[in-house]
Amino acid sequence: MTAILERRESQSLWGRFCNWVTSIQNRLYIGWFSVLMIPTLLTTTYVFIISFIVAPPVDIDGIREPISGSLLYGNNIIYGAIIPTSTAIGLHFYLIWEATSVDEWLYNGGPYELILLHFLLGVACYMHGS
Repeated sequence: MTAILERRESQSLWGRFCNWVTSIQNRLYIGWFSVLMIPTLLTTTYVFIISFIVAPPVDIDGIREPISGSLLYGNNIIYGAIIPTSTAIGLHFYLIWEATSVDEWLYNGGPYELILLHFLLGVACYMHGS
């Protein structure tokens, strides 16, 4: 029996990560678009589930009459919904750090935008990666 010893070159953590992502020897090919797709779709799923269960009512019309869609506020599985973004904030990205508080962000329908934009980014990565 002959033992062959290979000398491995020392690589940085980033170099090993790059080799792992682009390697076709893996059982499941990851690729660079999956590096972006997996976290965005996991974020979308997590926020959707949490919002579907416990999101507070949203002022959808901008007239201070909030509409509730979550299970915690008396809706069942069939009638439950993620309420879209309020028209009171206009048509622009309503980022969580632009709001004065998390309550304001929730009241104006921030989770809807977070879910929608992360989902669209994840789908775009999936389509380009496949």
